[in-house]
Amino acid sequence: MTINFILNGEDVVVRTDAGVRLIHILRESFGLSGAKSGCLNGQCGACSIIFNGSVTPSCLIPAFRVRGSEIITIEGFSQTDEYNDILTGFKDVHLGNCGYCEAGKILCTETLLERFPNPTREEIIMSFAGVNCRCTNIDRLVEAVNHIIGIRQRRLYGRSA
Repeated sequence: MTINFILNGEDVVVRTDAGVRLIHILRESFGLSGAKSGCLNGQCGACSIIFNGSVTPSCLIPAFRVRGSEIITIEGFSQTDEYNDILTGFKDVHLGNCGYCEAGKILCTETLLERFPNPTREEIIMSFAGVNCRCTNIDRLVEAVNHIIGIRQRRLYGRSA
């Protein structure tokens, strides 16, 4: 089947079988390796992408569901100022990243801050529920998100939140 969709802001077309998982399409057809093939059952978050505005494990999305969708991978998101805000915030609070879950944490941070510019601790914790992370202390993650809010406010408005 032929599938048209938007990938990192570009209209793309791929020819594949209907049941092929999006993780494999991204890696094999487009050479995008930022989404890692982990558990392949949606539990780890290593293959996280933004699918129509929500962080989603790409291993759970069959090709037939991709038609007409908008997909942002970590490679596409890394071209934005928001990505740099998040990396700076993670670095400033010494948030360790093993690399396995990093893309998921970054994309979860972005979608969280798009929905809730000043999230509560509970909203922050809930937004990372789909990323099975063993390298990050949850308190440090909350601290990082709050720090990122200040970075973003200074970049956008020249002031803190």
